[in-house]
Amino acid sequence: MAQYENNAYFWQKIDTLFLSSKLVITRRKNDIHPKFPNLIYPTDYGYLKETISTSGDGVTVYAGSGSRNTVTALVVAVDILQKELDVKVLAGCTEDETLDVLHFLNQTDYQKTVLIRRGKEIPAWGLTEN
Repeated sequence: MAQYENNAYFWQKIDTLFLSSKLVITRRKNDIHPKFPNLIYPTDYGYLKETISTSGDGVTVYAGSGSRNTVTALVVAVDILQKELDVKVLAGCTEDETLDVLHFLNQTDYQKTVLIRRGKEIPAWGLTEN
């Protein structure tokens, strides 16, 4: 399973998508969620302009205190209320911020997530014949 997490070519494509898009911050760290007042954003939160996610909005980004030019991980979330499966980008997140985002996203019984950490390996199946 670790091979799926560590395909350097996959991360190269994520970097291209991320770095070629404008990050728009819509909520700051410690802002209260507009629909759920018990949820406090653990990092800055926003989206990548001119990208598309499953919700039809831009790709979601949680931006930490590190370099905002570095994608550190992805989170795959399933929300049974919205009937949605979505991928969220973590950029510049420290280990503590990553754990805070996971805690934030997993607070309800309606949404659960998994973390995909960035890797550098290229598995054999990731190579193309070019």
